[in-house]
Amino acid sequence: MASLSNKVIWITGASSGIGEALAVALSRKGARLILSARRTDELERVRQVCAPAEVQLVPLDLTLADTLDDATRAALACFGHIDTLVNNGGISQRSFVQETDMNVYRRIMEVNFFGGIALTHNLMSHFVSRNQGRFVVISSVAGKYGAPFRSGYAASKHALHGFYDALRAEYWKSNIKVTMVCPGIIRTPISFSALKGDGTMNNKMDDLQSKGMPVEKCAAAIVRAMEAEREEVYIGGKEIILIYVKRFFPSLFSKIIRKVVVR
Repeated sequence: MASLSNKVIWITGASSGIGEALAVALSRKGARLILSARRTDELERVRQVCAPAEVQLVPLDLTLADTLDDATRAALACFGHIDTLVNNGGISQRSFVQETDMNVYRRIMEVNFFGGIALTHNLMSHFVSRNQGRFVVISSVAGKYGAPFRSGYAASKHALHGFYDALRAEYWKSNIKVTMVCPGIIRTPISFSALKGDGTMNNKMDDLQSKGMPVEKCAAAIVRAMEAEREEVYIGGKEIILIYVKRFFPSLFSKIIRKVVVR
């Protein structure tokens, strides 16, 4: 088992949900944390919850591509190096394909894919020079199968798997590792900020989301996966079974998923 004590871990999307819970869990493991999100006040709140762990804040917006180089330099300056990047920042969706504006798709891809990929690209030379590094990527079961009202969200998560599978294969000799995390239905506020077809926020908690796995339990499972250096981990309830149904019985999966109420 790999120890996380004293490791420098940079977490995006750390102001709420899985990011916040993971920051708290990692602080209890003795990690040194760099927390990023748009809302500085919420990051400060999370820092206080993580006390007395060493925590630095680097506010950033994943949609502002021109600022991500500076954010990376600021993160590296916090402790002099970074051991792990947790790409957790993300946004969800609640709309049919036909009613979804193309700008909504572009925003989802910018936050869920391009922003995190930019930070990854920025850290590659640092990881290669140290001959070590890890990317923990918070994907979703939607990265393994698409579901109604999530076309853009599922596309962005599928893209993450393709990118990081390639990265893992390219840089294994440099001891750069990847852990893909696929949560199912977790009790977080992600449905509030999910985008509707016109780009406005959903502003409500989904029924399924409200009954999902407690976010602290999800964070604990992610920490265990990091310690075990897992390449991919699925976290959730019965929805995880559909990953295997999709793989081995695709026609059956198609009949099941079209009946699933996910909003």
